[in-house]
Amino acid sequence: MIPSSFDYVKASTVDEAVAALTAAGEDAKVLGGGQSLLPVLRLRLNSPSVLVDVSEVDEMRQVTDEGSALLVGAAVTTYEVMHHDLVTAHVPLLAQTAALVADPAIRHRGTFGGSCTHADPSGDMPTVARVLDAEFVVAGPGGRRTVPAADFFVDFFTTAVGPDEVLVAVRLPKMGGWGSHYEKFHRTAQAWAIVGVAAAVRVEGGTIAEARVALTNMGATPIRAASVEAALTGGPATAEAIAAAAESAADGTSPTSDTHADAEFRRHLARVLTKRAVTKAAGL
Repeated sequence: MIPSSFDYVKASTVDEAVAALTAAGEDAKVLGGGQSLLPVLRLRLNSPSVLVDVSEVDEMRQVTDEGSALLVGAAVTTYEVMHHDLVTAHVPLLAQTAALVADPAIRHRGTFGGSCTHADPSGDMPTVARVLDAEFVVAGPGGRRTVPAADFFVDFFTTAVGPDEVLVAVRLPKMGGWGSHYEKFHRTAQAWAIVGVAAAVRVEGGTIAEARVALTNMGATPIRAASVEAALTGGPATAEAIAAAAESAADGTSPTSDTHADAEFRRHLARVLTKRAVTKAAGL
């Protein structure tokens, strides 16, 4: 199908993008890499009157070392995330997960920020942001604000970014001393995750000092597996202890049943993939 007609604004700064969105009201969309937005427009599931292109806003194309964290611009592509020296050195979980997103063509065009603001429950990048307690820098008419990952993802395809706001960057804590891994079950290499698990583990002297686990496609938003984290923290870094903790991975989740998998199968996958992800993150 062909999208309905729209006006196009090419922003060169964040302020220009915000001004264009404000002028358009609620009937505008931000265009980054377009890998999520363009299929929606072609199917006329959304028909905005204005597209505001931020793909060449320089501030949003940078990865900056802030000392204890990296600030990754919202318009940095998935491919760039995979290969950027700062990301691979300090937030390897993000680079590893980026390599599992779709296919090379989409990774070269799709953006990290676009994936997060699209907020598809089966998307991989939002889960990484959630497990790392990332912070989202959002700009609007009233200035800039920082939204923690726990509050950023609101519902299916819905985030805390308002219609007159734009996601500028995502702040990700450095992972020195942590092991991490993303485990994903999908039918083909290009497909969305039926279930995914992001795990970050810090081991000290054979004991799991800290553990973080987040789940993809087990609810309307990325979900932290709090019961698993509690069971792991302070316990031995052994395969047996991890397997026991992973049994509670589906607790508190609300997976859907669809043509790809029913809810009970997704709960099974959550337990299996959590065991795998945590085991690898712990270096076992």
